[in-house]
Formats: sequence, structure tokens, C-alpha cells
Amino acid sequence: VQLQASGGGLVQPGGSLRLSCAVSRRTFSNYVMGWFRQAPGKEREFVAVTLWSGGSPSVADSVKGRFTISRDKTENTVYLQMNSLKPEDTAVYYCASKPRGADHYDSWGQGTLVTVSS
Repeated sequence: VQLQASGGGLVQPGGSLRLSCAVSRRTFSNYVMGWFRQAPGKEREFVAVTLWSGGSPSVADSVKGRFTISRDKTENTVYLQMNSLKPEDTAVYYCASKPRGADHYDSWGQGTLVTVSS
């Protein structure tokens, strides 16, 4: 599975962005799709996850109520809608996938930079 993340950019605090993760080929319904981020000088952290089938969406506590993960099977794309952005959301955002039950994500996109600044 090849993943291509896009949609990052510069946005003011309180603004919104929608990130997209295009999946290169048919993805099985038992795949897990995740979003992660890595801020400068920090370790990569979990942001959101969903099943490719659309079930069990979940987001990290730090973004709960502001970020939403979704997927469009017809477009082979997973989205991360980010609202009420804060400067601390500044990071490179990565999408990733793994078979359900696997310990580690085995496919990663190249990352897209989100900068929240006035």
C-alpha cells in the first residue's frame, strides 16, 4: 500500500485545514488507517485512527472535539479535518496503514507540514 499525504500549509490560530491521504490501491476493510504528527524536537505522536471500513474512529485527547477522521472509499482517501487549530498543532502530519491486529504500521506517507501561526 502506498500513501500520499497532502493538504498542509500555513494557517492562523483558530483556522481550519483538511488533510488528505490518498491510497494507491484497493485497501481491505480490515485495514487500520492512522494519522500521526511530529513537531520539531519532539517524538512522533498518535493523532487519529479509523478502520478502512469506517468503523471505530478515534482521536487523541489533545485534539478531541477539534479533529475528525473520515474516509471515502470511492476516492480511496482518508481525511483529517482539523478545526480550531492551535500553535501547538504545528507539526509534520503523516498518514499510515496496517492490517488490523498488527503491532506496527507498515506503510507510511511522506508527511505534510502544518504550521499554525499568526
